Amino acid sequence: MNNIRKNWLSGLETICTLVVLIWVIEFINSYFGHALNAFGIYPREISTLPGIVLWPFLHGSFQHLGMNTTPLLFMGFFVALRGSWIFTKTTLLILIIGGIGVWCFGRSAYHIGASGLVFGYFGFLVTIGIYERSISSLAIASITLFYYGGLILGILPTSSFVSWEGHLFGLVAGILSARLMALRPSKLR
Repeated sequence: MNNIRKNWLSGLETICTLVVLIWVIEFINSYFGHALNAFGIYPREISTLPGIVLWPFLHGSFQHLGMNTTPLLFMGFFVALRGSWIFTKTTLLILIIGGIGVWCFGRSAYHIGASGLVFGYFGFLVTIGIYERSISSLAIASITLFYYGGLILGILPTSSFVSWEGHLFGLVAGILSARLMALRPSKLR
């Protein structure tokens, strides 16, 4: 029982640290009139290559960040329950693979926001349940689908102000990350 409690506390600490960091960056960005958003991804512009890892830390407003915070906490917590090393590898894979996808194929606009990371965590949690087929991974996948299944519609181009490309490539990166991180059935026993 003590180990389960330790895992939960560690997972909560891990995701809360990330979310607090993103909020601190938004306060700084807001102070500077969101000038830091120039460090987001602008597709096919060499100068914005660093945006591939910076895009989820930048937001257009506190409202934009607020809309990303709850699903980021919820799904990020479930990813963090797998351990801080898995959380870190998964997050980096989503940032880099998703960011490269946006940089290569996105429309000409700055792409920013943690929603790409949210979609990545969504794809990871659902796919890991399919790959591992353990009771816990399937339960988490089911909970994720129940609460955030409608999220999948975000990969459709519905608004010029929403980076559906970030959503799409974040989701794809999360699925690929799950494929790489999934424990094989023989390792689950």
